[in-house]
Amino acid sequence: MQKPADETQLSIPEAVLLGHALVARVADSLGIRAFFIKGPASVIQGLRLPKISTDVDVLVSPADLGLLLASLHERGWRERTADADVSVFPKHSVTVNHPSWPCHIDIHFRFPGMERDPARSFEAMWARTETLELAGQEVRIPSKALGIALLALHALRAPHLQASRQELTFLSDLTERDSLTATLVEIAEATDALAALRPFLEELVTGTTTVLPPSFEWPVPSTEWRNRLFTREPGSARIIALLQAPLRDRPRMLRSALLPPDTVYLSQDPYADLSPKGRLRAYTARWARFLRSAPRLVKDLAAHRKSRQAGG
Repeated sequence: MQKPADETQLSIPEAVLLGHALVARVADSLGIRAFFIKGPASVIQGLRLPKISTDVDVLVSPADLGLLLASLHERGWRERTADADVSVFPKHSVTVNHPSWPCHIDIHFRFPGMERDPARSFEAMWARTETLELAGQEVRIPSKALGIALLALHALRAPHLQASRQELTFLSDLTERDSLTATLVEIAEATDALAALRPFLEELVTGTTTVLPPSFEWPVPSTEWRNRLFTREPGSARIIALLQAPLRDRPRMLRSALLPPDTVYLSQDPYADLSPKGRLRAYTARWARFLRSAPRLVKDLAAHRKSRQAGG
């Protein structure tokens, strides 16, 4: 027996494809340049092995972020609560949800690892996009080389994970097979991503002088990128941010870490119970996680300190 039409729900794969079409149409109607990263397009391009995407990732210029968010808000999409302390978790995207959609949309206005001004980075990336049809809608996606750069940067944020290592190996083989190393270096230079992409690019350019000159020196990664690499645990991210913060900001940050505001819990679970009993349970669970992660946290801090002493 079939369900009534009003009970029919989209599956996640259906919602992701239709979400791409929706955002593309909204952006086009507003004259906003937007292109889609990761997701089903990367599988179609052969940049990833087949996998099910659970969200829509789109990248826009920082100047257009507010306009796109406002238009999606008119269509029932609501911004997900995020941790307000950007000193701990620097913001690079905004996530929106809809009660009738089983997927969410991540609207990126910059990409971690690309240190150039986000607006200029966007222009450099936009010049390297192409079109693809998804769900009956023509959408903009990265060129193959730009797609590899973005996926490599994403994987390099957690190089300790087996899935990240496998993806980097796959992307490296693809880069060599399609002779895209020189183009990747151009993209990295245009977006100031050479430092972050160094672990991925270094082996690809070894022994060549046509891609990088013999006198080339790799730039030093930014503080934000180093922090991302050495904070596998949320607790270590807060401690490192606290140590790097000006003295005047430390009491506020310490108070926020010890007595987190509701936004911290809501960023982890939009339906978190914020009653007195619910807060107590969440607070207890938070400290239990912190204590369980203590050994890994110590390793994070030691690796971060060693990296700083080595000059990045």
